Amino acid sequence: MAENGADCDLPQKRVGPKENRNGNFTDASLRERKQQDREERLSLVLWRKPLLTLQYSFLETLVTLKEWTGRLWQRRGAVFLVLVLFSVFSMAYSIEGAHQKYVQYLEKKILWCAYWVGLGILSSVGLGTGLHTFLLYLGPHIASVTLAAYECGSVNFPEPPYPTQIICPEEEVVQDSVSLWTIMSKVRLEACMWGAGTAIGELPPYFMARAARLSGAGPDDEDYEEFEEMLEQAQSAQDFATRAKLAVQNLVQKVGFLGILACASIPNPLFDLAGITCGHFLIPFWTFFGATLIGKAVIKMHIQKLFVIITFSRHIVEQMVSLIGVIPGVGTSLQKPFREYLEAQRTKLHNPVADGTPAGENWLSWVFEKVVLVMVCYFILSIINSMAQSYAKRLQQRKYSEEKTK
Repeated sequence: MAENGADCDLPQKRVGPKENRNGNFTDASLRERKQQDREERLSLVLWRKPLLTLQYSFLETLVTLKEWTGRLWQRRGAVFLVLVLFSVFSMAYSIEGAHQKYVQYLEKKILWCAYWVGLGILSSVGLGTGLHTFLLYLGPHIASVTLAAYECGSVNFPEPPYPTQIICPEEEVVQDSVSLWTIMSKVRLEACMWGAGTAIGELPPYFMARAARLSGAGPDDEDYEEFEEMLEQAQSAQDFATRAKLAVQNLVQKVGFLGILACASIPNPLFDLAGITCGHFLIPFWTFFGATLIGKAVIKMHIQKLFVIITFSRHIVEQMVSLIGVIPGVGTSLQKPFREYLEAQRTKLHNPVADGTPAGENWLSWVFEKVVLVMVCYFILSIINSMAQSYAKRLQQRKYSEEKTK
């Protein structure tokens, strides 16, 4: 009996290691398969598989529209209220009366704010690569207002045509009446709306991580998978990028509101990780969004605005143009178009071009327009690629589910 018991013990002692080996093998094969699927999705781009990418992008658009329609139907009470308010505003807009000037003023402000909020969302929402709308739109707008304010001696630009076109006011202005504060006040609304848009664009990572944590399901996003792997390997992290991400995660998790505010108040490419961290650790929505909104729309926006205004003040611009001429060999040839561009802008401020009159075009403005066009086109292509890859991921997840049910 003792021998039989001894014989029975041998297989039982080998079961644990064998199961561990099988488990490790299964985990390794699953991880390898996910990596292959990810590489297959990333290869789905317009310049490699144009027809399949366009097809998957179109199908993903239909699926997304269907999901949004279902969510709107679930909140049909709020949708009905919005439609009623829109109908009332449409009636007030179409009926003649003394109220029209207030309606038109309100329309102008709402469209102007919505424009900058939309650009802010595009800058941080994470569709594909994100569109750098501060460098392409808000930064040049602040720079134009700054140059015009110092040239005109005032920020009271005639409306219209401002903000479409900036021209100097015709009335006499007091010399040295333009200060840093007056320029900041002139562009405060659009800058804060852009910052609010960037704060709204940070919400998807937060909601994604929060939903995954509450449901207990496996992560459905590469960034969230990377975040969970980073938490598991926190003690063995060696490279600088991982340590920086862990520092952001620890700051947000331990300090809370003030930690989120600190991360949002400075240019921080790792802030997406802050949103994922807040969602994963179930930090309340208004704690996360409130700190993000204050940090991005107030603190960070004033820092960026101040930097642009100082950089494009009159004496700084003149010094930069003078320094360009010091470059050996090509300094004079590079300096000439910059001087011509600045002189053309000064002339346009005092003598606006009439409608239908062709205006001379400097090659600097031509190059900037083409750069903006190229970046916008690339952003659109990245959205198409991202949507196609999302649909491919849906197909892969459907395949996983079918294999589990077999």
